[in-house]
Amino acid sequence: MERMPDIAVVNVAGDLDVTSVGALRRTIDALITDGCRRIVLNMDDVGFADSAGLGLVLTELRRMRSLGGLLSLTNVRPRVYMSLALMRIVDYMPVSRAGSKRTVSELDPSVLPLWRTTFPVDAVHLGEARDHVGELMRGMPFSEDEIFDMTLACGEALGNAVDHTCARGVLATVTAYDDRIEVDVADCGEGFELGADEEPPDTGPGAERGRGIRLMRLLTDAVSIKRKPSGKGTVVRLVKLVPVREKIGVVGGAGA
Repeated sequence: MERMPDIAVVNVAGDLDVTSVGALRRTIDALITDGCRRIVLNMDDVGFADSAGLGLVLTELRRMRSLGGLLSLTNVRPRVYMSLALMRIVDYMPVSRAGSKRTVSELDPSVLPLWRTTFPVDAVHLGEARDHVGELMRGMPFSEDEIFDMTLACGEALGNAVDHTCARGVLATVTAYDDRIEVDVADCGEGFELGADEEPPDTGPGAERGRGIRLMRLLTDAVSIKRKPSGKGTVVRLVKLVPVREKIGVVGGAGA
């Protein structure tokens, strides 16, 4: 299990059935009691889910919703997804199938944004910065669950920038395009770079940052981490694609 202060990824081992729900329930309940408000169940190893397993998912989903949190399933295999669909669970929570992550293509340089806004961030106002990103996203066709995940990912990026680099020199830039929203978090630290396919470090000084990077990758569609093209510092870019159910028509209200 991978854990940050308010986010946890729980790897579900084996079938989700009457023999395993008790242990999983205890794990989830302990996380919730401890203050965790975003739990991802990694279903990569689950080949079967019975009524007891599906009932557990529904019960814990309702509990998380009542507390203002979110439970989701990722890497769901086809047979398990069919069971979730028959029970209509997929209508009420984020469920991603195994191998279903969308490919994020590079934008053509000639594509102009719908809008862009930049604002400074410091340690005292991290919460307000996360909320501001959520407010901006509500002008686009994202669900509340998608906004929830993006604001958590932004919180990781902003927290790392403020905590590990320069508390007074962090800038957040939110840019909207027809098919995506991008959030750039720029700091004035020593600079850090990680390729899109590179795994973050598991040990050493970068391990704490590495856990945050894994979670940002889980909660968004793409993460890039590059040194600034000029001067000291790092730019972390988080991308959330507009769901395929619709595209943006008219978006208003964000300042330049």
